[in-house]
Amino acid sequence: MSDQDGKRTLGVHGGPRSGNVKQSFSHGRTKNVVVETKRKRVVVPKPGQGAGGASASGSNRPGGNPSKRPAGITDAEMERRMKALQAAKQREAGEAAERLAEEKAREADRKRRREEAEAKEREEREREEALKAKAAEEERVKREAEEAAKRAAAPPPAPGEEQPQRSGGRGAPAARGKPATPERNDRDDRGGRKTRTDDGNRRAGKLTLNQALSGGEGGRQRSMAAMKRKQERARQKAMGGPVAREKVVRDVQVPEAIMVGELANRMAERVGDVVKALMNNGMMVTQNQSIDADTAELIVEEFGHNIVRVSDSDVEQVIASSEDSPSDLQPRPPVVTIMGHVDHGKTSLLDAIRKAKVVAGEAGGITQHIGAYQVETDTGAKLTFLDTPGHAAFTSMRSRGAHVTDIVVLVVAADDAVMPQTIEAINHAKAAKVPMIVAINKIDKHEANPNKVRTDLLQHEIIVEKLSGEVQDVEVSAVTGQGLDELLEAIALQSEILELKANPNRAAEGAVIEAQLDVGRGPVATVLVQRGTLRQGDIFVVGEQWGKVRALINDRGERIPEAGPSIPVEVLGLNGTPEAGDVLNVVTTESQAREIAEYRAQVSKDKRAAAGAATTLEQLMQKAKDSENLTEMPIVVKADVQGSAEAIVQVMEKIGNEEVRVRVLHSGVGAITESDISLAEASGAPVIGFNVRANAPARNSANQKGVEIRYYSVIYDLVDDIKAAAEGLLSAEIRETFIGYAQIKEVFKVTGVGKVAGCLVTEGTARRSAGVRLLRDDVVVHEGTLKTLKRFKDEVSEVQSGQECGMAFENYDDIRAGDVIEIFEREEVARTLA
Repeated sequence: MSDQDGKRTLGVHGGPRSGNVKQSFSHGRTKNVVVETKRKRVVVPKPGQGAGGASASGSNRPGGNPSKRPAGITDAEMERRMKALQAAKQREAGEAAERLAEEKAREADRKRRREEAEAKEREEREREEALKAKAAEEERVKREAEEAAKRAAAPPPAPGEEQPQRSGGRGAPAARGKPATPERNDRDDRGGRKTRTDDGNRRAGKLTLNQALSGGEGGRQRSMAAMKRKQERARQKAMGGPVAREKVVRDVQVPEAIMVGELANRMAERVGDVVKALMNNGMMVTQNQSIDADTAELIVEEFGHNIVRVSDSDVEQVIASSEDSPSDLQPRPPVVTIMGHVDHGKTSLLDAIRKAKVVAGEAGGITQHIGAYQVETDTGAKLTFLDTPGHAAFTSMRSRGAHVTDIVVLVVAADDAVMPQTIEAINHAKAAKVPMIVAINKIDKHEANPNKVRTDLLQHEIIVEKLSGEVQDVEVSAVTGQGLDELLEAIALQSEILELKANPNRAAEGAVIEAQLDVGRGPVATVLVQRGTLRQGDIFVVGEQWGKVRALINDRGERIPEAGPSIPVEVLGLNGTPEAGDVLNVVTTESQAREIAEYRAQVSKDKRAAAGAATTLEQLMQKAKDSENLTEMPIVVKADVQGSAEAIVQVMEKIGNEEVRVRVLHSGVGAITESDISLAEASGAPVIGFNVRANAPARNSANQKGVEIRYYSVIYDLVDDIKAAAEGLLSAEIRETFIGYAQIKEVFKVTGVGKVAGCLVTEGTARRSAGVRLLRDDVVVHEGTLKTLKRFKDEVSEVQSGQECGMAFENYDDIRAGDVIEIFEREEVARTLA
């Protein structure tokens, strides 16, 4: 290759041509200017080359002239590029043809639809016109018949009397004395009416050039529907038919309260007409005010519509319970609730049956939560157990356990007797009308006396089988395992008698046994499924909360895909923590669940507002008067589960008397947060944490604001501390002790001291520090303290009975001989709450 490599040297050979131009200015000034002239490049196609730029020879030689090809481009590369260019052009041409064909097809489809719509509208219009013409003709015939009847019944006119006119169109000819036939008058009337219509509406709805340029139509134009209605009215008027539209009777749904504007919208009436009707009935309201259902019913009937009463509670009709067919019922495991007094061995007995150690994890060795477990016996039968707390504070938990159970196992310690919570468990079982099995526990102890337990139960109408009764009783020991098989056999026998069945093939329904707010999992509810099958992904509503089942966890911590009847599971996926005891219902859609939950929350809010609002001024004054001497101790309670929080609040409400009481400002589930600290600081209340702790921001905030946080894990300690704090708010009791009497024998006047009574102590002792009362004729005339107590000339602290002394009262001189002085002492005694 040469040094040039076929390239031209740099320069201005083909570029612009330069030259000098001399410019002349005024006053003899000149200037030379360099001017460049550019040539216009003209490309002349070669002979034999088409418009596309590709010649016949070029097709044989895709590379073209190698001397004019860009550097580094080979023949193969140039051929590949040319083929790609031709393929792209062909693809673009094909796509353009497809787009054109699609556009033609769409245009044809639009034209076909438009023609069908126009034909349908034309047929409908013709049918309506025929019906209206027929109605108008019938109306005209009827009117002519009525006029003929009227003319026949009218008396003949007197001579010279003017003939009465029947229409405005014939009045003018009759006044001028010209006879006019009805046919001509009708024709003139129709002609005049038609002329007026044509003159007034000939240009209506048409856009002229002046209107388009000047904007005479404005930014808002009449809709097509309005134009059609106007044309229809004009057509009816031209045909002589009625102009007024036919009344449409609607079914109007009216809730318990509805706004006036909404009522008018549902009736398709003008708001002004509805407001006018209400004002005629004596109600001065606006369109934004609400009226009750009875008033709305009067208005709806006045406008000629049909009313349909609806209620907000209709949203709950989707979860209305229906009875199952006997053919759909299948056997289910029994639900057994373990109840009894605290520390009688309920959880230990259940641990022995389950071969677990739940009691080892309980704080203080007592059960403070309600637990749900499922046990499979050696025979393969499944039993569902509910373990309830025995402490007095957990009454609500025991009540819930008794109402969702099939069988109650009453655990009584053989070394103890029937205790208060045992009696309460018996009452719960009787109220729930469920059968009972008595388990006499701790039979392995030396001091065990099961016969004493049986005789004590007789006082509460519980007659066991060994005393010729109907209630089964089993002697068991949770430590040695004695009698456990007999207990399970008794439960199985009782469940066979009950014939427990449920339908698993329906929407699930269950009861919330317990609910808590877990840090990592969010709101968690322990649910006992009663009917149907609860599956993962189901949408449900429970109380004021709703959610979608994210996971189901059994009592062993294992994830399961579904839970049938009598199976306890933990449900994850709630949007909030429900109340223990709420009913869980599975619904179809998420919107239904949300509507039901919102309705229930609104009802609960309205009830709270009504409870606070339904108070008269006299009641408020009486409450303020009663609260003058009442001291409140505010507290904020946070617990680990909903049942514990409920039990603590119930116990706190029972602490107090007419002078002091404990007020729970807020109770909730979960860790102590900064909002709890802020509430406690505003009210000067301590924060009580039961089996929960405060997070780091809450602890820092409590330290800065000086809010006390107290943690408890045993409910005994919590109740005792709160009761002691409440007792500290009680005012001390003042007790008086009479220590002596003295009789005034003589009254002396002493300079600088005043009157001094010469007394004889007749009973007890007279002390200088004691209080005194002056009695005259057995009536108290003064109460105070002694200024001086002297024996002879010496000041003494006390004088014994039978001795004489001198007494002077503090700031009192009206003493007489014969008066009696009563001496007493006051002492303050700390009071306690019963």
